[in-house]
Amino acid sequence: MIKGISYWSIGAKVPMEDAMKQARDAGFDAIELAFALEGELSPSSPRVTCDRLRNAAEKNGIQLQSVASGMAWAVSPTHTDPEIRKRSIALHTDALQRAEWLGVDAMLFVPGAVKIPWNADYQPVPYENAVKWAKEAVQRLGESAERLKIDFCVENVWNGMFYSPIEFASFIDGIGSPRVGVYFDVGNVLGYHQHPPHWIRSLGKRIRRVHIKDFKSAVGNLSGFCDLLEGDVPFAESMKALREIGYDKTIIAEMMPPAAGLLERTSAAMDKILAM
Repeated sequence: MIKGISYWSIGAKVPMEDAMKQARDAGFDAIELAFALEGELSPSSPRVTCDRLRNAAEKNGIQLQSVASGMAWAVSPTHTDPEIRKRSIALHTDALQRAEWLGVDAMLFVPGAVKIPWNADYQPVPYENAVKWAKEAVQRLGESAERLKIDFCVENVWNGMFYSPIEFASFIDGIGSPRVGVYFDVGNVLGYHQHPPHWIRSLGKRIRRVHIKDFKSAVGNLSGFCDLLEGDVPFAESMKALREIGYDKTIIAEMMPPAAGLLERTSAAMDKILAM
């Protein structure tokens, strides 16, 4: 497995080549860049920008295997407004093309939300509608992912959807695309009061990419996320489960917000976790 860090752990406004250098210097082998609606990497970025970032990664000796997107939080594919849903699909279609230009193998996708815990202005969406609209979006985007030969990875995230690995597996299987899989976040599952290794074994080969973070169950809310090895995630058993399903790609630490010393602490903790 390959040790990586999220660009968001370094800072959403840090120039991406600088972030690559910081990640490399902290001992990471990969960095996961991220799309935003505007900025250095967006759905409207020209090919020359993606080529520059791809070349910068090679020059700095750090791998680009996956790219994230947080755009669905602002432009949700499960919004009650059909025009917003349509725009979300268009934005992520364009992002997939940029991902191909970057040379990555996978893109993270937040499949919308029933509720967004940190956004009181987001109006709750009926669960059945959210799943229906999420499926429509993933089916459309999965077609683009197949054409571009990129794994389109739906993340289990704090969005009020897919609280069971059985339901999540059924959703992925129902898409019917070999390029649609799961972006599995170990820490997010603990926040659902469930056991991450069980999810890993249930989802199996559907897992195409992995995020790690840690979580203190006694806190039980967003404040429960903490430095790696300081919470309750059963990392040894989770790593054992990942090896059992044959997972051998990137493990990306998604640690937020950025802070002094965070990269170094995370890198040292990941060395211990990957050795478990």
